[in-house]
Amino acid sequence: MKVLITGGAGFIGSHLAEAYLEQGDSVCIIDNLSTGSMENIEHLKKRPGFKYIIDTIMNESLMNKLVDAADVIFHLAAAVGVRLIVEKPVKTIETNIRGTELILKLASKARKTVMISSTSEVYGKHNGHRFSENDDLVLGPTFKARWSYAASKIVDESLALAYWKETRLPVIIIRLFNTVGPRQTGRYGMVIPRFIHQALTGEPITVYGDGKQTRTFTHVKDAIWAMMRLVERQEAVGEIFNIGGDGEISIETLAQLIKEVLNSPSEIVHIPYEQAYEHGFEDMMRRSPDITKIQNLIGYNPRFTLHDIITDVAEYQRHRVLLDYSSLSRHEALQI
Repeated sequence: MKVLITGGAGFIGSHLAEAYLEQGDSVCIIDNLSTGSMENIEHLKKRPGFKYIIDTIMNESLMNKLVDAADVIFHLAAAVGVRLIVEKPVKTIETNIRGTELILKLASKARKTVMISSTSEVYGKHNGHRFSENDDLVLGPTFKARWSYAASKIVDESLALAYWKETRLPVIIIRLFNTVGPRQTGRYGMVIPRFIHQALTGEPITVYGDGKQTRTFTHVKDAIWAMMRLVERQEAVGEIFNIGGDGEISIETLAQLIKEVLNSPSEIVHIPYEQAYEHGFEDMMRRSPDITKIQNLIGYNPRFTLHDIITDVAEYQRHRVLLDYSSLSRHEALQI
């Protein structure tokens, strides 16, 4: 099978590419490296069947060729991370909506299966229960940049479903819930990589708000397994699926757990949302998925625990520190 992954040099895209290569498929990725990294795919460059292109998905002539050559398309290219979304709302909206529009148009012409990556953010300000794919979506006011990401993803979903209804383009929509693992960066606000970096370096572990907000975390390997199984099932076409973990934890408790697991001397400090992001920033107090639908279709059950996630991310970050130190040592040696 020939697989095309937009945003393939990103955290999730690189793991998806690796998984398909391991089972003998051909993989082509395209990424403009705005949030992705060549480091994520360095180990894949010499693998048979792997091709990478550094360009924007808005290059229509290029994308037309890539879509034509693919059997299935995973559209992962998007603006990601709370901090990036708050700081660059125009980029968020344009990247997410225009890019998806082009991918769907080209895929429709070629009649190719497309998986659209959406987010738990679309559920908005719901509280008090696990989010189901059939729930109403409740967002905050448009003048708060916090909601621009969710709004853009809702448009993506609606456009994909419109293509399915009007042209029978085989589309599958996934809503990812806090997917975490090696290669993820805390640069744009991802909480577990950020906490682990702080714990490993002895810096204060910074909890935004009161820390009572709860989240469910998913190991990237579980998410990738689910994505690969969904595109194999005709029953998934035209449907939306939550992909997430099965246990909730408050952010404050998460900080304490990471501190304990890593035996870190870091203190835990609280920072107001206004200081971390912007005045009037709104957060979701609970974000937990109902995964009944995907369990019933493909037998999805998360295999990896939160402890697994923490140890895997910590091992990766320790490895990165050693590589950086080794590189610095060689550089210093050359200066002598």
